[in-house]
Amino acid sequence: MKKLGSDRGYRHQCGEFICDGAKLLREALEHGADITSVLTSRELPADIPSNAEVFEVPGELLDHVSPLKTSQDVVFSCRIPTGPASPTGDGIIILERIQDPGNVGTVIRTANAFGIGTVILTGGCADIFNPKTVRASMGAVFRQHVSEIGIDGVKSLKESGIRILGAALGNGCRDLREVSLHDAAVAIGSEGSGLSADMLALCDERVIIPMSPECESLNAAAAAAVIMWEMAGKKL
Repeated sequence: MKKLGSDRGYRHQCGEFICDGAKLLREALEHGADITSVLTSRELPADIPSNAEVFEVPGELLDHVSPLKTSQDVVFSCRIPTGPASPTGDGIIILERIQDPGNVGTVIRTANAFGIGTVILTGGCADIFNPKTVRASMGAVFRQHVSEIGIDGVKSLKESGIRILGAALGNGCRDLREVSLHDAAVAIGSEGSGLSADMLALCDERVIIPMSPECESLNAAAAAAVIMWEMAGKKL
């Protein structure tokens, strides 16, 4: 259980990830996650699946296993879901080289709030199932469709007829408010290096979020939130 929280390779080898806290457990149960094991020092909900292993343990052991500095009385593991690799639903946000798990989790949470169909991770983003990503998603990891693909997958997306827009800085970028985001995928790069040359080459247009001239750029998760709000439009 402890290794699931610290080792990405081990998580994907086992096909499981770890979560901490009663709130995430409620989200997992509500949205049909395949819970495999539960460590607890508190009374559990009655609807824990019968095939899940449940262990009552002292708080010191929970603190040792938990990915948090101080555990929240429940630590549990879930199967990594296997879903469709292709985007589903209305609206696509692409994250490229976003390595901070807190930012990735925040984008997943925001995408779910704004009804974005798919979050795509590419170019070495943080692991969806890193405990910090899961925690930052506030349970949206159990509800939001997220797909990990390579740059060739983005190219296939473009070839299928979906416009690719790139959030960028500099000359030649159009004001985000002036561009139709219907049936488009918007790519956002890391705050430090932006989108890669390969990704920019796939973009049909480059867009910019208008902001005060004293500010160089936005945090990647903040930029994604602004863009997804625009993408959601009146459907909210």
